[in-house]
Amino acid sequence: MKRLFNTIDEWKIIQDKIEFEENRLAESIMSIGNGYMGMRGNYEEYYSKDSHRGSYIGGVWYPDKTRVGWWKNGYPNYFGKVPNSVNFIGIDVYINGKILDLGKAEVKDFYRELDMKNGTLTRKFIANIDGYEIEAKVTRFLSIVAKELGVIKYEIKSLNFDGEIMFCPYLDSNVKNEDSNYDETFWVNVSTDSKNNYGNVVAKTKDNPFNTEVFTIASVMNIRFNKETKLNTYSNREYYSDNTLIFDIKESETVAIEKYIAITTTRDYEENKLVEKAEYILNKEINKGYETVLQEQIKAWNKRWETSDIKIDGDDLAQQGIRYNLFQLFSTYYGDDSRLNIGPKGFTGEKYGGATYWDTEAYCLPVYLGTTSKEVSKNLLLYRYNQLEKAKENAQKLGLEGALYPMVTFNGEECHNEWEITFEEIHRNGSIIYAIYNYTNYTGDYEYIKEYGIDVIVEVARFWASRVHLNKRKGLYMIHGVTGPNEYDNNVNNNWYTNYLAKWCLEYAAENIFKLEKECIESVNRNNVSKEEVKMWLNIADKMYLPYDEELDIIVQHDDFLDKEFIKVNDLPKNNLPLNQNWSWDKILRSCFIKQADVLQGIYYFNDKFTFKEKKRNFEFYESYTVHESSLSPSIYSIIACEIDNLDKAYELYSRTARLDLDNYNNDTEDGLHITSMSGAWLSIIQGFAGMRTNNQTLSFNPKLPNKWNSYSFNINYRENKLKIEVNKDGINITNLEGNDIEVNVYDKKYIVKNNEYIAYRYVALS
Repeated sequence: MKRLFNTIDEWKIIQDKIEFEENRLAESIMSIGNGYMGMRGNYEEYYSKDSHRGSYIGGVWYPDKTRVGWWKNGYPNYFGKVPNSVNFIGIDVYINGKILDLGKAEVKDFYRELDMKNGTLTRKFIANIDGYEIEAKVTRFLSIVAKELGVIKYEIKSLNFDGEIMFCPYLDSNVKNEDSNYDETFWVNVSTDSKNNYGNVVAKTKDNPFNTEVFTIASVMNIRFNKETKLNTYSNREYYSDNTLIFDIKESETVAIEKYIAITTTRDYEENKLVEKAEYILNKEINKGYETVLQEQIKAWNKRWETSDIKIDGDDLAQQGIRYNLFQLFSTYYGDDSRLNIGPKGFTGEKYGGATYWDTEAYCLPVYLGTTSKEVSKNLLLYRYNQLEKAKENAQKLGLEGALYPMVTFNGEECHNEWEITFEEIHRNGSIIYAIYNYTNYTGDYEYIKEYGIDVIVEVARFWASRVHLNKRKGLYMIHGVTGPNEYDNNVNNNWYTNYLAKWCLEYAAENIFKLEKECIESVNRNNVSKEEVKMWLNIADKMYLPYDEELDIIVQHDDFLDKEFIKVNDLPKNNLPLNQNWSWDKILRSCFIKQADVLQGIYYFNDKFTFKEKKRNFEFYESYTVHESSLSPSIYSIIACEIDNLDKAYELYSRTARLDLDNYNNDTEDGLHITSMSGAWLSIIQGFAGMRTNNQTLSFNPKLPNKWNSYSFNINYRENKLKIEVNKDGINITNLEGNDIEVNVYDKKYIVKNNEYIAYRYVALS
């Protein structure tokens, strides 16, 4: 653990000194986005020291050739990558002809804050450049009102001289990815243009041999300023456009420019209309004025927080952590576009290629179900529905029936470059179906299954039916050659979690077919489901092999797991951790150590199917060997720890989830934030400490209060209701802020919470 910023504020991330050695970590933490685009917390002006400059556009990707020394049937043709896109924040600054470079200047009173409540990034500092001392203030935000818009206000005050200030705002699309092969570039210049106070750059991704989409991006800038210029000119070249503005300045005077940028892409507009559309957006927003645009941003973010904020009394670290996680998650995705999804690094780095993983369905969907309109969550399901045909092709490439959703994708095709992930980590298919169950169970919207969901459910059931094999000696169905969620154990037989998910998916498919035969036979007929096929599904489910050890009385992660040499994590020398940075892959694969929740992932999904004692036994066994080196791991263990009344462990793991990046627990945040796992902080509080469940379409709570907290409260959307939940040392209050009268179970006792927009609640004392 390494906390870079020690000033703790409930609504802000505060950096109170300039950082050189850990600048990349600071850049990651100070990232911003608006769902359409985002960037790392780079400086606008030139910086000579180490930095990872990165800006990324949602849905824009490139199929990079997968370079391996061997090839197998079914192997992906390419590795999908998010290309580092146009540098649109750039503003070089010169003080009396000397470039402002915080890597070399004498800097004091450095201050930077990420204001999570209002969605702004602000930086202030005093710098001495060869005797000329200035005070600077820079404010930046990406609008969540006008998605294509970015705004920067750069102010400089002279502290000890009369002279010149020169600003050079620019656009530069000649950028590279740090993860590119052999310094490969992904962009081709289309055109550039410049005029006074204006510039544009148009670039497109290179043609590729895989017939995937080529994207064209236009970036357009307009410049505004607060006083008359001494010189105002411009220039442009291939990939690049800039303006040069020189101002005379007196001591104690402030000069400011405003840089407005609009980014448009061929995802939304025809290529020959990109610049025109961007100019229209800029003109509309600039005419409002900077303060109006800023206040619209603040109002829109405050509106989001009205529904989603979680308030914690008595623990500032926990409070800051949950808000940071929600801020970054919502900065990455807010459901505006069903073509988009949530990459593990979001807009904060290039690792994982910026693609979609099973993280979305398993971890992120519940957050959006609880904090946004159901249309947001529905768009996440439609993303997969719209890629169903590609999923069927993926299964066919492996010689299987039905649909196999990819582990990693942009367009529905598998684009991961590790065979044990591509071929073996098939449990992701189950999470796609669990997400449909989760959505319909939570929202009550069964129409989704009738119109879309059943098509996915049926094809995934067909996949599982073709992937199992019958062990005739035992009379049981098995699934060999898989990798479970624990990626520190590859190519295993009968991973319990995978087998259990497959069994459930087959039963769930049959359940829905039976229901649709009565309610919507067209949904059954269009999928050509026969009674014989459903009977086969149920037979496989009934005879699915699920590893279990009678002596230890625990679920067994896979057939050979208990044959390992067992050493508890607490007995490992600390300098061995993290294993993935200190051990060879061979040594990791032979060890007993678990990367993330595997058996526990299944117990989490189907928590109502397991007793308190079963949860306790399995938690205590598996947690002792789990290194939590996946960012997805701590939240699941935290939730189960709450269920078995181990609140100290639950709090420890919540803290690891909520502050994973802020405290750099896994020593890898400099590559970018762990966006999809940020949902785990919400899950740990709502499903963990508050014990919220929606089993059998019934809302229930079993709240518990961590020892360090005085109270916590949150709002949730549930079906047509908006509820406020407050947990303190005396009990739980539930207020029905909006909607119909609703039945809620609290500590297994039923209450009717009536609609009352003021103080309607039912109190239950903790026991």
